[in-house]
Formats: sequence, structure tokens, C-alpha cells
Amino acid sequence: MDEREHSADGGIYSAGYSGDRKGWAGSSPARLLRAVAYPVLLLAVVSVGVAALWLQWDPAWVSSLFLIGSIAYLALLERLIPYDRNWYPRKAEWRWYGICFLLTMVGSGLAQLLVALAVGLISPAESTRHLWVEIPGALLAGSLVSYAVHRLGHRNALLWRLHGVHHVPEKVNVANNGVNHVLDIVLAQSLVQLTLAFVGFSRPAVLVVGLFVAAQGYFVHANIDVRIGRLNHLLASPEQHRLHHSTDLSEAGHYGSDLSCWDHLFGSFTWYPGREPAAVGLHDPTSFPGTGEILAALTHPWRRRPAPGPGPERPPPPRRSTTTCSTTT
Repeated sequence: MDEREHSADGGIYSAGYSGDRKGWAGSSPARLLRAVAYPVLLLAVVSVGVAALWLQWDPAWVSSLFLIGSIAYLALLERLIPYDRNWYPRKAEWRWYGICFLLTMVGSGLAQLLVALAVGLISPAESTRHLWVEIPGALLAGSLVSYAVHRLGHRNALLWRLHGVHHVPEKVNVANNGVNHVLDIVLAQSLVQLTLAFVGFSRPAVLVVGLFVAAQGYFVHANIDVRIGRLNHLLASPEQHRLHHSTDLSEAGHYGSDLSCWDHLFGSFTWYPGREPAAVGLHDPTSFPGTGEILAALTHPWRRRPAPGPGPERPPPPRRSTTTCSTTT
């Protein structure tokens, strides 16, 4: 048995970590920063959410500025407490990541105009239930839809040709979280937002949940040496998401980027304390255009399909888990 499996509490250090790829990992300031990095992010979500509701800030501006602030915060942490220095973007990658991020933001933003209009018409402006009861419900519902769409993106051959673009980079960091096919992002965001609107969650609840989901989406993708211990069984983390990007498909579960309870419930939870992927990227790197081939990546879903062979990137059928879902810690 791997010696890392013996750590039952998700301790801060694992036997598999090598010092040559870390920065000041053993120093006291680094240990303190690792301990407070995630709580600070969660505190920011709560603080901004409460302020936005209390002061009636414009949701569009709040969401955009909070996203920028979260990215900047996590990018700074990547320099201070990196998981792997080899995962820093190179100059050429920065250009590619930047262009992909802009294309994703512009394309999904334009497509979301109709979705936003529908949400505004369907979703009630004021909650008929207590807001602090509604928020956990909206989080659970949105997280379940997001999980289902993400998992289908790996299981369905057509959807994989969209989602697989995100798995091309052979490193995981904040910058390449924006490497996506525009249609993949539009599909996922649209289904989540429309589901929340049709169920009847109010716009304030959707705003608060959106802040948490945005922060979590970049947090789990950050190249930072942060562990959350037993909270991994409730919330998604970088520890889990690195496994999701693993080239070893037997450990590449973890389709939730906000809550991890759905991975438990549907048998796709593979993390244990100290577990790390040997490598990240595509199991078959030749199946998608390489890093920097932006036009080829965007047109990939409509290119001639290869001869029949193995299906999309997916692990073997998972074992079922009886773990239940909860929004309390």
C-alpha cells in the first residue's frame, strides 16, 4: 500500500512531494499562508455577497470585479506557495492562455445575453423563502447540473470534442483555466443558470452562489500548495482537480469544481490524503490540436473524425458510493 494512504487527516505534507519543485515550502510564512489562503477566499465570497445584497450593488459589476480579484489573488499565491514550479506558464503559453481566455469571455458573454434575459424574466426578483435557506438549495441544484454536464463532457464522444480542449495543457494553473472551447462554456453556464431560474431561485440567491462558484472554479485550478484535509469530502480542491486532469484515467474522476459530494454519491471520488497525479494532460495527446493551435482547437469538433478506436477520455465505470450530500461542515 502507498505510504500516503496512511494519512487519515489530510495532513499538510505528503511523502510524494519533492523539494526541488517547491519554493519556500518549509518556511513558517509559507505554512501560515497555506493555512489561511482558502479561508481568506471563502471570507471574501461571504463579505462581497453580503455587501452586494445589503448595498444593492449591480450584480453584473460585482460578479466581474470579484472574478478579476479572485484570479489576481490566486495568481499571487501561485508565486508564493506553488504546487509545482514547472507548471508556471512560459511566455508563449501566456499568449495562448490570454487569447483563449478573451475568446471564452467574449463568446460566452455574447451567448449569455439571451440566457440572462430569460433568467431575468423567469427568476423572481425577490425570494419567497428565507435567503439563507434558498442559497444552499441553489448551490446544491446548480452544482448537480454542473457535475452532470461536466461528466457528460467526458463520457459523450461529441461533447468530449468540445470539453477536451480544456485538457490539452500538460500543467494545471490559474492561467489555463480559461483554455476552453467557447461552446463548452456556453453550454455549461446556460444549463446551470436556466435550471436555477426554472426552479425559482431568486436573483440574490443566484448572485451569491455565482460568487462562490466563480471563486471555486479558479481555486481548484490553481497551482498552489494548499490542502483542505477532511473538507475534501465536502468541497472541491486543487488536490482533487489535479487528479481530474491526470493522464491516468483510473484516477481522473472529480467532476465537481465546487462541491465534492456529487462525486461521492455517483462514485467518481478518487482522492485520498497525499495522492498526486504522475502527469496531467490528455491520455492521448494526438487526439487534439496542441498548445497554441487556437483555430484548430476551435474547429476541432467539426473536423473529420478519426477511425473508430477508444472512446473519449474517461475512467472505467466507477464504484457506487453511499456517501450523502450536505451543505454543512
